[in-house]
Amino acid sequence: MNIFLFATMIMVAGNTVDDARKTLDKASAKIAINKGATASFSFTGNKIPTQKGTIAIKGSKFHARTNNSIVWYDGKTLWLYNKGTDEVNVSKPSPSKQQSLNPYAFLFLYKNGYSMTQKSVASSYEIHLVGKGKSISEMYVTVDKSYNIKQLRVKQGGQWLTISLSNLQNKSLSDDTFRFSSKDFPHAEIIDLR
Repeated sequence: MNIFLFATMIMVAGNTVDDARKTLDKASAKIAINKGATASFSFTGNKIPTQKGTIAIKGSKFHARTNNSIVWYDGKTLWLYNKGTDEVNVSKPSPSKQQSLNPYAFLFLYKNGYSMTQKSVASSYEIHLVGKGKSISEMYVTVDKSYNIKQLRVKQGGQWLTISLSNLQNKSLSDDTFRFSSKDFPHAEIIDLR
């Protein structure tokens, strides 16, 4: 009987990992990242006041707006416009910097180097990811039963950041959406950090 119980526990644990991966695969596919998508978000964390904004994504590219800043990332170069100083910082971001600026970056992370479990909570799935030696060491992803990503809680550098997502819409987005255009900000000081 003990052997049967142990074997059942192993099978359930294996199915939990498979279920978590399938849930994230379905949520990722729903975003249609080849064409693009837009969403609203809010984030908050330790010593970070709540910020709200919008994001557009297409593959690894993203464009995000908040009250204080605008970010463009075309897959290679990142432009960060600070509204208060009227400055644009241009950089080639590290993977961890990309992850901290793009709430959908986890769509590419979970496939490699993370162990995961899933549990059903009310009308959602909660997936817990743990990565050893990763810049994001731990993450909780809440996905509703229609496979819409609703919330991410991310642990990075010992700090927790909570990102809530809503109003996801699939859209065809031009690659120009993800590049800074100096003609739109003619007085901004451009600081090249590459």
